[in-house]
Parts: sequence; C-alpha cells; structure tokens
Amino acid sequence: MAKLHFSLVAPERELFSAEVDQVDAPGTEGDFGVLPNHAPFMTTLREGRVTVRDGSSVRLFDIQGGFADVGPDGFTILAEHAVEAA
Repeated sequence: MAKLHFSLVAPERELFSAEVDQVDAPGTEGDFGVLPNHAPFMTTLREGRVTVRDGSSVRLFDIQGGFADVGPDGFTILAEHAVEAA
C-alpha cells in the first residue's frame, strides 16, 4: 500500500518526519485529510490538532496556525508553533 511522506516543521525544529497512511489537519476553511497520491494544494492553517495515522499508530500534535503544502513529494506543514499533544 502507498504511503505519504509527512513533515511537521516548527520554527524551532522539525517535530515529525515519516512515511504515514493519513494526516488530518485544521485548515482555515475547515478540517481536511490527506492520503497518499492526494491532489496538490496549499492552504493556511488555524489553531488546532494535527492527527497522524500510520497503521494502528496515532500521533497528535497541537499547532497554532501556519501553512500546509501537499505536493508530489508529500505533505509538509510549516507551523507557527507546534508541540506533541500529551
């Protein structure tokens, strides 16, 4: 099964980078999910939670705005601030 390369980057450092199954993010126009081979797009993000799914594993990150870029090489979030949720 195809995987999606996902990177979550905050000003301080890269918090996460891996091949995953799905990422859900809080867009300013509404929440959205990205799967492998998604059509390219860019959008701004609002404060909220990013959910990263890989098999049965789920990791959660809280962000405070930023930008999302989905392209042929994967999905990158450039967050204004991000931390892994407890």
